[in-house]
Amino acid sequence: MKYISTRGDKTPRGFSDILLEGLAPDGGLYLPTHYPMVPRATLAQWSKLSYADLAFEVLSLFIDDIPANDLYEIVHRTYTPAVFGTPEIAPLKTLQPGLYLEALSNGPTLAFKDMAMQLLGNLFEYELARRGETLNILGATSGDTGSAAEYAMRGKRGVNVFMLSPKGRMSAFQQAQMFSLQDANIHNIAIVGVFDDCQDIVKAVSNDLEFKRRHKIGTVNSINWARLLAQVVYYFAGYFQATSPDAPGRAGMESRRMGLDSRLMGLDGDKSQLDERVSFAVPSGNFGNICAGHVARMMGLPIKRLVLATNENRVLDEFFRTGIYRPRASAETFETSSPSMDISKASNFERFVFDLLGRDGDRTREMFKAQLEKQGFFQLSPAEFARISVYGFQSGHSTHADRLATIRRTWEANGLMIDTHTADGLKVAREHLEPSVPMIVLETALPAKFAETIVEALGREPDRPAALRGIEALPKRFKVMTADAAAVKSYITEHM
Repeated sequence: MKYISTRGDKTPRGFSDILLEGLAPDGGLYLPTHYPMVPRATLAQWSKLSYADLAFEVLSLFIDDIPANDLYEIVHRTYTPAVFGTPEIAPLKTLQPGLYLEALSNGPTLAFKDMAMQLLGNLFEYELARRGETLNILGATSGDTGSAAEYAMRGKRGVNVFMLSPKGRMSAFQQAQMFSLQDANIHNIAIVGVFDDCQDIVKAVSNDLEFKRRHKIGTVNSINWARLLAQVVYYFAGYFQATSPDAPGRAGMESRRMGLDSRLMGLDGDKSQLDERVSFAVPSGNFGNICAGHVARMMGLPIKRLVLATNENRVLDEFFRTGIYRPRASAETFETSSPSMDISKASNFERFVFDLLGRDGDRTREMFKAQLEKQGFFQLSPAEFARISVYGFQSGHSTHADRLATIRRTWEANGLMIDTHTADGLKVAREHLEPSVPMIVLETALPAKFAETIVEALGREPDRPAALRGIEALPKRFKVMTADAAAVKSYITEHM
């Protein structure tokens, strides 16, 4: 499998090269030259696998320059009950018949980012040791990416992490998770601004090819293909659980269908009955999480709808409703109670647009480089906009009042406490429920990370693991800087 850029550079590159590189030299994002299709017979076989075995099968389709035995060992060292708290790794929780929550936040930092970041840390360490090289990771976070990356990379040989975050724009718990780390290879930089300012700096540094190559700059944001690839796995895992004849709550579904194996193997000979489609609702800020669902769907996973949920920062919701992509300025980006989605410029969004445009790199470059930078927005043609429905996307948004109501409703009906971002996803999911089509909401974090809003909604503090109690009182180590790419470059040079 080889990889090309969304902006037209078709120089084929291997997985191990793009793992360490981040952005392509032309400023685009890497995608595989094609999406491997998974036959229905293979889906039937995969449905019986453990999460680690499933991850190995999915990753093997995209990674052919790491020996299979090594990849198998890396994957099985990553996805263990010791790391993720449960043998299922990403179990489903039933909210009502046909409506599920996929638990993705049982990792070390209580956020779904651990699902990919733990793998990424092990891949980085393996590849750097194989090459005898070091890597300086530059990332931007609105809350959860930073802690997940730092916990995955702390103490790793040959890796330094420089993580930018918007000063004062994360929850106290999120800040403490990052800033309390004292590991010598972890560097936290609090930028005076919003997340988009942090992300702009990462892109500016990555686009300085001379600096990037001289200082071995890599990324862990969702612009890194390896991270997005790891997220594809839990769409398959969620699908297999929701369509299993033994799935909790299936007895109450409006329509019962044949068992999974016979549907996928096509034993009834009727193509319309070969599969059972499910939908996923995904809280979305930087578009990486839901883009993984797009990749899974392109691989043949029977996904009917990919329901994108935003908070008050509705740039992506507006795009899927109008075909106009208009990021907001920093001053226009709302500070909300689901802060990890306080994002206006969804950097990973370019991958989907590239596919939407028929993989036309010139057209993609024109829209993201010329139109977006010069006029502040771009608009799809009527024919391009019409194609969105082919990819199964729908969207909606949630407000502070909505998420409070959703948190209360879920607690009262299910005895289940959810975080603010998951509440956004669940609120929008309910608006797109269809009879006989299971809907899976992707959990993004545990409520302990957003205690203030949980108290407002439920009048009680969320539980948190014993090891993380009192984390806000720990000594903190971080550097405050203005939104200046040159200053960040100097800091990296001095501390690498």
